[in-house]
Amino acid sequence: MLSRQFLPVISENFIAPRTLSVVIPTWNEELALPETIRHLRANPEVKEIIVADGGSRDLTCKVAAQLGCHVIASTPGRGTQMRAGAIGASGDAILLLHADTWMPPHAARAALDCLGDPAVAGGGYWKKFRDPPLLLRGSKWKCAVRLHVCRRIAGDQGIFMRREVLQQIGGVPDVPLMEEFELCKRLRRVGRLVLADAVVLTSPRRFIERGVLRTYARMWRVMLQYYLGASPAELRRVYER
Repeated sequence: MLSRQFLPVISENFIAPRTLSVVIPTWNEELALPETIRHLRANPEVKEIIVADGGSRDLTCKVAAQLGCHVIASTPGRGTQMRAGAIGASGDAILLLHADTWMPPHAARAALDCLGDPAVAGGGYWKKFRDPPLLLRGSKWKCAVRLHVCRRIAGDQGIFMRREVLQQIGGVPDVPLMEEFELCKRLRRVGRLVLADAVVLTSPRRFIERGVLRTYARMWRVMLQYYLGASPAELRRVYER
């Protein structure tokens, strides 16, 4: 028997989702975007790709348009951009995806299979880094720990949910940082979070650019301050130092 906390997701008229809208927040991603889009196009269930740009100064918007994406302009901030992109999405389900994360050809189908369970509010994918340095290996199994211990999914794993569920919880949180924490918290109020049977490959570039240990230290500090109640603006200042 389903627990009371999952009941808001279930309705007598439940229909399993068949199509997926992908929302990608971008800022100067002209180099990363083409390969990400190529991998997405190999998924027949992807109905549309929405690129929500936060003011890129390179050719990101032009490249996205040439690749057949729907491009919208947004004020900067990943949560703000994804919220803007998701508002106009028309697929049965929505996937929030980073611009440097590659999906395998069966990933969209795997997400939709998960969302065919009415008790599931949302989910993400297993993740590996592409050509990772030693300290970043084992990232796939960290996804299970993150979900079952921390009860959340990282943004670079991709986060998916049915469109009506996202509307029910008020859309993507409009915050400058930690949007995936807030999103997962809201999703857990109406159902379970799961990992789809697919592995995405993401870039280790931010770790390489800033140093693996230094980046992890910054992330842990931000997470600690988040749980201690720091404001989103303060968290962003700490993260961007």
